[in-house]
Amino acid sequence: MRKSPLFLLLLLFFKVFCNAQSRELTGLRALLAHSSDSLHYVDALNRMAMLLYEKNLDSTFYYARQAREIADRLGYSKGQADAQNNLGVFFDIKGNLQMGLRYYDEAYAGYIQLHDTANCVQALMNIAMVYNEMGKDQKAIQQFRLALGVGEKLSRDSIMSLAIYNYLLEYPARFSRDSTGYYIQKARGIAEKYKDQRTIVAIDQLVADDLIRNGRRKEGLALLGQTIATAIDKSLYYVSMDMLTDIGDQLATSDPERAAGYYKQGLSLAGKNGYLIYSELMARKLFDFYTARHDSLTAAVYSRQLVGLYDEQQKLNSASGIDYLDYALKDDQVKSLMVRSKYQTILLSLVIVVCLLAVAVIIAIRQNLKRTKRLNKRVTNQNNQMKGALAALEQSQADNTRMMKIAAHDLRNPIGGIYSIASMLLADPDRSEHDRTMLEMIKTSGQNSLELVSDLLEVQFKTEDLQKERVDIGEMLHYCVSLLSGKAEAKGQHINLYTQTLTLHASREKLWRVISNLIANAIKFSPTGAIINIKMEHDAKRVLIEVNDHGIGIPPELQDKIFDMFTEAKRPGTAGEQAFGLGLAISKQIVEAHGGKIWFESDPVNGTTFFVDLPVLS
Repeated sequence: MRKSPLFLLLLLFFKVFCNAQSRELTGLRALLAHSSDSLHYVDALNRMAMLLYEKNLDSTFYYARQAREIADRLGYSKGQADAQNNLGVFFDIKGNLQMGLRYYDEAYAGYIQLHDTANCVQALMNIAMVYNEMGKDQKAIQQFRLALGVGEKLSRDSIMSLAIYNYLLEYPARFSRDSTGYYIQKARGIAEKYKDQRTIVAIDQLVADDLIRNGRRKEGLALLGQTIATAIDKSLYYVSMDMLTDIGDQLATSDPERAAGYYKQGLSLAGKNGYLIYSELMARKLFDFYTARHDSLTAAVYSRQLVGLYDEQQKLNSASGIDYLDYALKDDQVKSLMVRSKYQTILLSLVIVVCLLAVAVIIAIRQNLKRTKRLNKRVTNQNNQMKGALAALEQSQADNTRMMKIAAHDLRNPIGGIYSIASMLLADPDRSEHDRTMLEMIKTSGQNSLELVSDLLEVQFKTEDLQKERVDIGEMLHYCVSLLSGKAEAKGQHINLYTQTLTLHASREKLWRVISNLIANAIKFSPTGAIINIKMEHDAKRVLIEVNDHGIGIPPELQDKIFDMFTEAKRPGTAGEQAFGLGLAISKQIVEAHGGKIWFESDPVNGTTFFVDLPVLS
């Protein structure tokens, strides 16, 4: 399916060196006679379709349709896109602008897929021209700009001269005079670079129109007349059609006789070259011209000529044997069926996949149901066993807690007695130093034991056991500091208290225990002479109590354990004070029972700060 080099050279030869379309058409027909169903055959058909639109539009349709059918069969994307573009030309000139726009757009999409930038510019320009014919100027201008933007990226930019020419021709008012001059020179430079005589001549029409618009009418009309003569001399008859129409329209009011002469010249050239569309256009202008001058006899001549041209067009249409609208409709139907077939195939595949998945899921569910029944029996038995074990554990815990509280309560009195007797004996000044040392040890042990007993009595209390009352938290802080100031003074420490008056609904005894525990810990773990800061802040909803020391801090490896009951994260104080590891765990229970939070921040340099956050209303 590759194109032969010989064919490409021949095609290029006919395209570049033949001076007339008829010679190129003759060469292409000769090539077609020796070609078969191949890629270069499609290219030749598309080229024939493009060349024939000036003479016989139905031939354009005939060859484009053939090219497309073969390109579809061979899967030749370039041939398909070129055929779509030729079909767009056909419907455009026929006056079916919607169909023309559709085929131009399909050609543009094909050229994008092929990365054929030059033909993308051409397709965009064609789309812009259709929008212009429709009167949709904004869309036309948008497409022209897009075409010029894409064309700027071309290394071989021959198509740009034609795009600029058409943009300036259709929308001269969009450009200032300086811009018009710039783009005319740019288009001329590109056309001369590629020796595009047709566009070079056509650009002179733009120059002439620009002179006329800017007050140099005589000079512009002279240039336009000279350009027409040059186009005819170079056998560029199709290009001359627009120029003859242009100069005739320019002279229609100022010199009607000359205008009529140019219309007649255009009618003659169109007739000789088989340009039926321009023949009808020129005959219509001459008919309107003589009708306006009340010259009924001459107007009747052109009226009959219009009727004859119309009949000729009808004969050509009939002779072609092609119902192009029916072709377009069938083309739509085929595409619709292809899309529907593709959709149905995908849908069928999805249904099959879903059915297979459903069968697999059903099988898996059945197997899982059997397995689940067996597991349910095991789980039920295990749940029953766990319930029994849990009930036994809860009862055991309750019994242990009760026994621990009974033992702690019974120990409080004898230990308190020992502590009191040791204190009384120490008050006797006649005691020897040895006796005092022993009594101090007894007193310290008794005090530590009392603290342990108090902690044990607090373990496992319930939230509903809280006896809440109105408590002035500021007054409580003062009370706790005054009780513990003796301990702080014994270590040469100083406590700073910053407080305010605020009443909470809380358990006085429990909160006193939390704050006392935090202050006692600050004293215990701060060195001699340290300063301990206690402050409170509050708003309408919360109160925050901070206890800050400058002590030894809490090591990182112990920080996650200090709120655990019977924790291992217990250390002696800076003066050897004993720690039982219950105080913070109990404090956490109490704070959370009040709907609050307790946490800390610690480092070896700045010490530790404990925070207690409590709701004002609870």
